[in-house]
Amino acid sequence: MSPFLFRDDMKDLTVFLNSLTPKFYVALTGTSSLISGLIFIFEWWYFHKHGTSFIEQVSVSHLQPLMGGTESSISEPGSPSRNRENETSRQNLSECKVWRNPLNLFRGAEYRRYTWVTGKEPLTYYDMNLSAQDHQTFFTCDTDFLRPSDTVMQKAWRERNPPARIKAAYQALELNNDCATAYVLLAEEEATTIVDAERLFKQALKAGETIYRQSQQCQHQSPQHEAQLRRDTNVLVYIKRRLAMCARKLGRIREAVKIMRDLMKEFPPLTMLNIHENLLESLLELQAYADVQAVLAKYDDISLPKSAAICYTAALLKTRTVSEKFSPETASRRGLSTAEINAVEAIHRAVEFNPHVPKYLLEMKSLILPPEHILKRGDSEAIAYAFFHLQHWKRIEGALNLLECTWEGTFRMIPYPLEKGHLFYPYPSCTETADRELLPSAGTLVPPTLGILRL
Repeated sequence: MSPFLFRDDMKDLTVFLNSLTPKFYVALTGTSSLISGLIFIFEWWYFHKHGTSFIEQVSVSHLQPLMGGTESSISEPGSPSRNRENETSRQNLSECKVWRNPLNLFRGAEYRRYTWVTGKEPLTYYDMNLSAQDHQTFFTCDTDFLRPSDTVMQKAWRERNPPARIKAAYQALELNNDCATAYVLLAEEEATTIVDAERLFKQALKAGETIYRQSQQCQHQSPQHEAQLRRDTNVLVYIKRRLAMCARKLGRIREAVKIMRDLMKEFPPLTMLNIHENLLESLLELQAYADVQAVLAKYDDISLPKSAAICYTAALLKTRTVSEKFSPETASRRGLSTAEINAVEAIHRAVEFNPHVPKYLLEMKSLILPPEHILKRGDSEAIAYAFFHLQHWKRIEGALNLLECTWEGTFRMIPYPLEKGHLFYPYPSCTETADRELLPSAGTLVPPTLGILRL
């Protein structure tokens, strides 16, 4: 381009800008504000109806493929591509803050019982919205339009009103009596006892296994069939896991352990579901401490994301060897033995990971029903852990005493004020503030006997 032409263009641009009046800028500001407001209102309406952002959906669905992002296809177990996927998923998981609670309760059989007794809602809107997004991710795929029952269920997972979701599930069963996800929804939300939930999950399992086998036979035909197999795999694993939790709640613990072990062997890539945390809790109930140690040896690894369940279970096993004869007075006179030092260090590591847990284990704070999602290292994770594991600490004589002595002597006696950014800085951080959004409604205290959750 000639420098003279460029100079003329710049001159024309300058003349144009100088000729603009203040009215133009007022009109421009008003128009842009109006358009922004309309976009905001549409986004709010779409999110309220569908539980997800329209702009985010369009970006993921249409822009990501253009920028080089593609969905990973299912590979054969043990293949290099599968191993790379596992490593990538582990890295992504370690960066995630909000997790699905591996031990979340059943909405119809447990959460609703609390509502019947107290008249209060145990889950926040934010928590239930996260679950709705999980259900759409796990139980739907792009090929749902091929099966009318799946199309109905795709709408059911987006419904905000529980009766509407249940009604849609029955509509799906009318179209297809072998719709596994419809049985899943009814087991989660309509069944009023664990026995009823287990019965519905067994029907879901029968239908899910049939669909899973059909998807396996067609998985290499197209990317759509591979996506369908991923969805059907998610459904099958979810059903088996919930059946294991039903067996655990009904006292058939060995059966629950077997189902969980089989799941972990058959679907090893699905570590994101944290089935090993369900297994740890069941093994602790059986007092099979050697098996618990074996599970910890496999999952308490630096390459896997930590959790309160892993850290505090490791501390409990170390504490178990010395807690019965431990005495603070004796220890202060003669010093700590090697085993006691190991136990104290394990408690240190656990408390450093999540400092909120001891107050619940020592019953200094009242337990509430655990949320369906937890914030790692936050108060919600402490509630979820203590709700199920407090009994295991109480069963081992002296374990809570050693925890209290270690926690009181090491952490609570730290003089304040601490420097900002310290792990035990006394003022709430942004993370702690966000964590409160995951907690149930204020005042939803659990009765001491938890009798409303018993069959």
